[in-house]
Amino acid sequence: MSGHRLVTGESTSAAVAVALSEQVYTTKRVENASERNVYGTKTQVQTVKAENDPASSFVGTLNQNKLGSALISSDSLVSAIPHLYNIASSQSSFVVHVSAENDKKKNTFGDFSNVMAVRQTGFALLSSSSVQEAQDLAAIAHLASIKAATPFLHFFDSSRVAHEHTNIEKLTNQTLANLISGEEVEAYRNRPQQSNNESTYARYKQRKAQDSQEDRVDVYKVVEESMVQFASVTGRHYLPLEYSGHPDAENVIVAMGAGATVVESTLQALREQSADAKIGVLKVRLFRPWSNAELIKVLPASVKNIAVLEPSHDYTSTWNPVFLDVAAAYQAAQKDEVEIVSGQYGVDAADFTPAMVNAVYHHLASGNLKRRFVLGDSLPVTHKHAINVTPESTQQFVVVGDEAEVLSAFDQLKDKKIQVYTVKENGASVSHVRIAHASTSPVPSLIDHADVVILLNASANVPAAIATLKPHGHVIINQNADAVSGSVKKAIAAKKVHAYTADASALLKSKDVTKFDASTKVDASSWSSAKAEEVKSVSAAKAAVKESDVLETPYIKMLDQVFGERLSIANGINAASVWSPDTQSANASNPEFGYGKILAQNQQRAKFLADVEQTLNNTELPEALHKTLSQWLLVAKSAGSKPQQVTDAAIAAENVLEQHQTEASVQAIIRNKEYLFPKSNWLVGSDAWSYDIGQSGVHHVITSGENVNMLIVDTTPYSSDTEREQRKKDIGLYAMNYGSAYVASVAIYASYTGVLHALIEADKYDGPSVVLAFLPRVHNAANPIEILQETKVCVDNGSWPLYRWNPALESEGKDPFALDSERIKKDLEAFLDRENHLSVLVAQQPDLAKTLVSSVEADVKKRHEQLKSKAREDYARLLSGLSGNANGPPVTILFGSDNGNAEGLAKKLATKGKSRGLKVSLMAMDDFADIQELANVTNVVLIVSTAGQGEFPSNSREFWKALNNLAVGDIALQDTKFAIFGLGDSHYWPREEDAVYYNRPGKLIDNRLEMLGAGRLVAEIGLGDDQDADGYETGFSAWQPELWKALGVADIGTDDEPPKLTDDQMKIDSNFLRGTIAQDLEDESTGAISEINGKLLKFHGSYGQDDRDIREERKKQGLEKAFSFMIRVRMPGGVSTPEQWLVMDELAETHANGAIKLTTRQAFQLHGIIKKKLKPTIRGINQSLLSTLAACGDVNRNIMMNPNPHVPEVYDELNDFANKMMEHLAPKTNAYHEIWLADEMVAGHAVQDFEPLYGPTYLPRKFKIVIAVPPNNDVDIFAHDLGFIAIINDDKTLAGFNVTVGGGMGMTHGNKKTYPRPASVIGFCTVEQAIDVAEKVMTTQRDYGDRTNRKHARMKYTIDDRGLDWFKGEVETRLGYKLEAERHYEFTDNADRYGWTKGLGDKWHFGMFIENGKVKDWPDLQIKTGLRELAKWHKGDFRLTPNQHLVIGNVPEADLERTKAHLAKYKLDNLSFSSLRLNAMACVALPTCGLAMAESERYLPTLVGLLEGTIEEAGLREDAITIRMTGCPNGCARPYLAEIAFVGKAPGAYNVYLGGGHKGERLNKLYKESLKEEEILAEIKPIIKRFALERTPGEHFGDWVIRAGYVKKTITGTDFHEL
Repeated sequence: MSGHRLVTGESTSAAVAVALSEQVYTTKRVENASERNVYGTKTQVQTVKAENDPASSFVGTLNQNKLGSALISSDSLVSAIPHLYNIASSQSSFVVHVSAENDKKKNTFGDFSNVMAVRQTGFALLSSSSVQEAQDLAAIAHLASIKAATPFLHFFDSSRVAHEHTNIEKLTNQTLANLISGEEVEAYRNRPQQSNNESTYARYKQRKAQDSQEDRVDVYKVVEESMVQFASVTGRHYLPLEYSGHPDAENVIVAMGAGATVVESTLQALREQSADAKIGVLKVRLFRPWSNAELIKVLPASVKNIAVLEPSHDYTSTWNPVFLDVAAAYQAAQKDEVEIVSGQYGVDAADFTPAMVNAVYHHLASGNLKRRFVLGDSLPVTHKHAINVTPESTQQFVVVGDEAEVLSAFDQLKDKKIQVYTVKENGASVSHVRIAHASTSPVPSLIDHADVVILLNASANVPAAIATLKPHGHVIINQNADAVSGSVKKAIAAKKVHAYTADASALLKSKDVTKFDASTKVDASSWSSAKAEEVKSVSAAKAAVKESDVLETPYIKMLDQVFGERLSIANGINAASVWSPDTQSANASNPEFGYGKILAQNQQRAKFLADVEQTLNNTELPEALHKTLSQWLLVAKSAGSKPQQVTDAAIAAENVLEQHQTEASVQAIIRNKEYLFPKSNWLVGSDAWSYDIGQSGVHHVITSGENVNMLIVDTTPYSSDTEREQRKKDIGLYAMNYGSAYVASVAIYASYTGVLHALIEADKYDGPSVVLAFLPRVHNAANPIEILQETKVCVDNGSWPLYRWNPALESEGKDPFALDSERIKKDLEAFLDRENHLSVLVAQQPDLAKTLVSSVEADVKKRHEQLKSKAREDYARLLSGLSGNANGPPVTILFGSDNGNAEGLAKKLATKGKSRGLKVSLMAMDDFADIQELANVTNVVLIVSTAGQGEFPSNSREFWKALNNLAVGDIALQDTKFAIFGLGDSHYWPREEDAVYYNRPGKLIDNRLEMLGAGRLVAEIGLGDDQDADGYETGFSAWQPELWKALGVADIGTDDEPPKLTDDQMKIDSNFLRGTIAQDLEDESTGAISEINGKLLKFHGSYGQDDRDIREERKKQGLEKAFSFMIRVRMPGGVSTPEQWLVMDELAETHANGAIKLTTRQAFQLHGIIKKKLKPTIRGINQSLLSTLAACGDVNRNIMMNPNPHVPEVYDELNDFANKMMEHLAPKTNAYHEIWLADEMVAGHAVQDFEPLYGPTYLPRKFKIVIAVPPNNDVDIFAHDLGFIAIINDDKTLAGFNVTVGGGMGMTHGNKKTYPRPASVIGFCTVEQAIDVAEKVMTTQRDYGDRTNRKHARMKYTIDDRGLDWFKGEVETRLGYKLEAERHYEFTDNADRYGWTKGLGDKWHFGMFIENGKVKDWPDLQIKTGLRELAKWHKGDFRLTPNQHLVIGNVPEADLERTKAHLAKYKLDNLSFSSLRLNAMACVALPTCGLAMAESERYLPTLVGLLEGTIEEAGLREDAITIRMTGCPNGCARPYLAEIAFVGKAPGAYNVYLGGGHKGERLNKLYKESLKEEEILAEIKPIIKRFALERTPGEHFGDWVIRAGYVKKTITGTDFHEL
């Protein structure tokens, strides 16, 4: 047992459980769990999570006849009921020790409600009423459980017993061993083991049969015998039901738990006052089994009145459980003359006091009994009931401060009884301490008559602690009286007690807190006037719920944004969340409460209107007052008035009223002037309201006709069929059926503007409104990425449709229903169809006719059957030899491929197979309709790649699931032969334990087919390894001949392959980038375009993408991927006019996903554009005089430059240079104009284009140019193909440029032939020469770049292959002159400039932080709206930065203050972020980027937040550390120049790179591979802390990690992989 003398009920019962059990299950920490039990073995202690149904683990012990026990809180009991019945029916020895939990959010005395809920499970129930009893009855429970082969539940109060510290008479292991009979233990172990297959019901029937036999075990008797045996060993006596008090008592209290001890102490004090007082108490220890006979036997026959006190509330019954048992016993004994009443305590009260007990005895003697009462509420407790039960020799004091220090001070105090119990007050620990005679048992109640209060924490705001002092008590302040809070000072002054300063810690350690230096008395005479801090108990309760757990927060923030001061939330105003109880009233959160409150407010406002009208009839009313109130009344009563008009009139009226405050006739108006202002009344609730619409009160609100708005937040993820089947009642459909309520279904993660419109429309609607707000909580966690993904799936599959139903539109002749998403549920469709709204909807929106899907379930089934049928037909045709002249054996080739490699090999194999005369069928694995058909396949070849950590590609997962679910015998594969080729990377997961991930999918299928009895075509599985010389092709080349040999076609046909269509040939065939893009755009059968046109589309500034968040869901439904397009805008230097900004804002809203992305290429990007809107979007961009041509593709892309240089004098010249260079290097093809801007295409090749710089094949790969202006390297000049470093003369004019070449970021994981490279400086050129230099550098790459291998086609490889000197010489040859020597320059950083900076003349610039460049509206930050409103009057420009932020440029001095005010209004001027966050950057990655392997922009803010705590602790908040993240190794966010970089490798896993240059001048190096979040934090946090301690002045993080030896310094790209 523990070496501490002070123990708790929880710790001491745990010690007994460990000593007397072979197996212990616990949800709590167990001290000394490694000790040996009394049987001489080590107890197995297994920790189980409380939220994961811990009782489900218990059965294993029972099946082995082990002696087991569990330590849990009562929170876990209700979910454990089925398991408890099962355990009870098994007649096993098992003891569950339960801390009967009170509400964690409140300092309440206790709550046995959950324990009472399991009283009928068959467990014996023992209750302890003190810490000593918690130990002793724990032992008795184990002893009786072994004797009776019956499970016991031993419970005690979680507050007063579980967490009270005291010294007790401890049981040693030897004492416990003396209690336990070895023969009984062996008999139990050797009994027949329970059968796992025997049902609980069968065991129940057996138990019933046994119960009817004479040899039935009498558990009550066994407990009595065990208590007698315990007394014989320890000398401590216990009874199942124990009475104390007057032998002829007339008034008796029945209680159990700590409350019984309070009653016992009070009874003793009352009888000391009057020995003749005929009162008593019955302490219930054994509650189950219950004995009516024993109850009647132990209570005096004289009893007239009984009060049963219980700390529980049974919501399913009028009466509490113990009361019912006591009443039933007296009814059975026909003692109807005895009055029995039920009392409740502790559930909602912080304490159960002797005064409360005294009040009950007074009540029982009054002759006027209440059948049910709650102490302190329906049964008042007054000062006349106060009674002292504590001996005068007992020291009582209260300590404010660390509980551990209090326990340490008194833990070893001998010959005294110590009691320490700690509560929380305003976040501070307040310990109530009693030191009594060793034979005393202190009452388990809070101290209300303390001798001393010690303020260890002098600044704690704890006035309630001072209130515990007795008159003339003492307050000891630790050292400094000035630190005492104003509230405590006022409390000290009001209590008129004495205050002293002292070393409080030393006083505690002295063990006698009354011995302090009286000379240190504090003059507290002036403290009565101290300013008291507000004590916010409600706020403290709310703080108990983390903001991340308050799921409705985004919607509440939106309500606050939209309605501001008008917002009135009427229900649950003191609750932390709509899922939490109100802290002041349990009913205050439900709709009826708020509805009633709103009705009362409406009545009050109606009365207020009447008062104003009556006042206006007063002819003596001053004219100004009469006029203003009349205007207000007119606007307030007008149905067409807008809220702002009423507000404006109210403000005017309020101002006039203030000027006439003495006017007698308007006093009533002045008193109630809040009714001048309009309110937007809302009830906010959870999806719990929809389980029973009538019971929750929703029905009453909907049918009332009153102007009440309801916002109901639903957190259930509906993407799974199970959740859809179990979904709650549809409140929206219910309300629409009534016809008179406004209804909207919205999702903030799907459409912010949709939520906005719904809230505004609901507020405007004159009647009840229901806004159903979706915010799914996935895996019971509030992860923003998972919420977003789940929302998108549910909206896409129709399980959460977005719509608005506005009955007010019917009066305007409009349809009231508006659908904001494309898919709806079956029941919603039925309603619309019945009301004829569906046909109207389709007529108004013809496009919906093709995309509108009614029932998710029906649609899935239909599409699945169609796919299945088509696959079978294709399969039958192939097997019947309809595939040409094939006469060889049939072969089915199945592939699983994410990136196209496995699919490419499969297609290659199919082509070669057909050339050899094989009957070939080719399809993705998931397109193989029925796994049972595999038995009919003669030869099957499977080619599968590896995704993530050994996962299957997305188009093979269903196939594997079906195959893996087959058991031997489920399918006959003896006639099926198979061959498998897998693609993987043996070094992708470098750790030894991760080797299993290499080619795991292929190996799993191989093993499974062999196990199911299929034969092998090829002896061994083929394995392609990216680490081989030719990658996976090496293994494939060795495996393929073996396949042809096995099929008997090795010598037939040829291995010659048709020439592969290269990218260059594709460009040539495209007729200068035309291809068949125009035709693809017209094809409405798919949302995608062909692969070749997809490549050509990049030259036009667009990428084809699909939403990977919903890819799997759509596949299950038989739908194609959610295809869309990204458009990037070409804008040199990132400059946009306000007019262009407004165009982009509008296009984002109407044609894209609502957001504007500011990219790392210093350009606008729009995402989520569907195919039919692609052309209108590009046309709209061009109409604003922007373009998308050459924003992507194998051409020179957008030219970047510093948007706000330190030398503003050169900005205009540089901007002009960037535009001229962009124009000079732009493609000249007319295809862009024809496809996107003209109404007709030029037919055929009637017009032949000519590309003077590019030629028909354009460049080998993309080409990027940037312009840097020292000392700022914000463009990361060393990351790009070509760079110009501006060299500025002393007179602030531009001298020319240092030229850099050969930079590039992209690489491939595991392929060391690919690497990032920092650019090299090759010389200096003048301004006039610069464009010519750019052309010659680009054309050199055009002519010498590698066109055979796109992974090796960037200019960095051209330079490294041929040498920098060669490259420079070639450029100079083309120029006809040599470049000058590079000139001196110096960079200081590569970050953006934030805040206000002075430009030229009267112009100012503001550098704005926009995290990851995402311009959209969030619930608490309306970036998009704020910038849109600014653009409407801003006279300067908008400049996108290279790091995804924004500069509000050229703000005139005259508009400076207005601009500042506007930015402040929308919180756009907020720069109070850590430097780590200000210097963080991420690429887009998931869900739209097809190359992404992990999250990036959606995850980096979270990771930065996790690191910021360490940054601040280390004192580095203001120290810039560059941190970047990408979802793949292609390097869009330029990660390899960052001081810390995270590069995605698989979902949730990142390679970590360290040591990049702070100025962007040096590459970093790989530090650790494939780290998950917890591993990242474990690695990076200590490094940050060490950096803070060891860095030298001015040393940056990237430099320090190299000096500290974490990584080596990277010199150039070729040594990047040398670790």
